[in-house]
Amino acid sequence: MRPVIQQIGDSFVYSCTFDKAYTYEQFVPEHVLAYQISGQTRIYHQSGEMVLEEGHLLLARRNQFAKSIKIPAEGKKYQCISVVLSTTRLRQFSKANGIVCVEKYSGKKNILLRKDDFWKGYFQSLLPYVDRWSNVSAGLLNLKATEAIELLLHLNPGLETFLFDFADPYKEDLEAFMLNNFQYNAPLEYFARLSGRSLTGFKRDFAGVFKTSPATWLKNKRLSEALYLIREKKQKPRDIYIDLGFENLSHFYTAFKQKYGRTPAEVTTKK
Repeated sequence: MRPVIQQIGDSFVYSCTFDKAYTYEQFVPEHVLAYQISGQTRIYHQSGEMVLEEGHLLLARRNQFAKSIKIPAEGKKYQCISVVLSTTRLRQFSKANGIVCVEKYSGKKNILLRKDDFWKGYFQSLLPYVDRWSNVSAGLLNLKATEAIELLLHLNPGLETFLFDFADPYKEDLEAFMLNNFQYNAPLEYFARLSGRSLTGFKRDFAGVFKTSPATWLKNKRLSEALYLIREKKQKPRDIYIDLGFENLSHFYTAFKQKYGRTPAEVTTKK
């Protein structure tokens, strides 16, 4: 069973599942404030991994790749509610409050915030919206999203640069960037944005560095990594295909057979 992911207006996302685990990956285009109501979320991001336990509060910075596993607690469903702090909303807030940030943020992209009664009360106040969100006005939803920004600054004044640095990512070394991020199954526009380039500039620079197209390189890189993991590390295809950016196991088998002329199962018995 896939989880229920409910969008509440343009600022809130509620996720719920009874499944043992559910894995997915995503590009995070905006800042997100996520509260773990019950269960556990294991997050694998570009700088490592982290685990959200019940009651944990995560502030995640925009423009990053992430994969996560949702795990219900014993006898409970998995529940997590997130506030999307869009760049548009943050710009409006900074203008209205005279906040000017000239410093570029250079800290962690994912921060576990200290738990307290303020945050517990705030997220409890959002739960009634989950079942009755269609009857809630856009104005009220905007107030609740703005309240989250006010709370962040009140409880953590040092987050001002995190929130209000609107600069685009610096241009990355493209070869190093792709080698660190090839396993994410994301549109090319997201690779371009995170590497600090327009899509046109990304394709042009990519051809200069790798002498092939991004789509061809990504497919071949993922398959060569799969061959290494299966043949040398004795890993099973079903345990690695998602981690390597393939949409499903059938797609992985087809692509592998086309490239190597044999199935992953045959590779484990022949070198």
